[in-house]
Amino acid sequence: MSGNVVPGADAINADAEQVKSFRDFLMSYNKLSELCFKDCIWDFTSRTVKAQEDRCALNCMEKYLKMNQRISQRFQEFQIIANENAMAAAQKSGAIPR
Repeated sequence: MSGNVVPGADAINADAEQVKSFRDFLMSYNKLSELCFKDCIWDFTSRTVKAQEDRCALNCMEKYLKMNQRISQRFQEFQIIANENAMAAAQKSGAIPR
């Protein structure tokens, strides 16, 4: 047998990636919750959430999610450009045939 092949390693890696993705989601959710709560909830004299606080929290959440989506989109665009530049440089140096 060649190499150190571990049976089920792909499944373990996939599970670890799912855990990491879920952890990242929870971190983002917690950050969003804390940020919007601090910015929008200011009246602690009542058990109910006031309409103004509710609107503020919804607007805060919407802005945060749009910002997060925009950053992800820009990151993907940057990655595409970086990959194209790396391929062009590799072709220019002769590492990859044209």
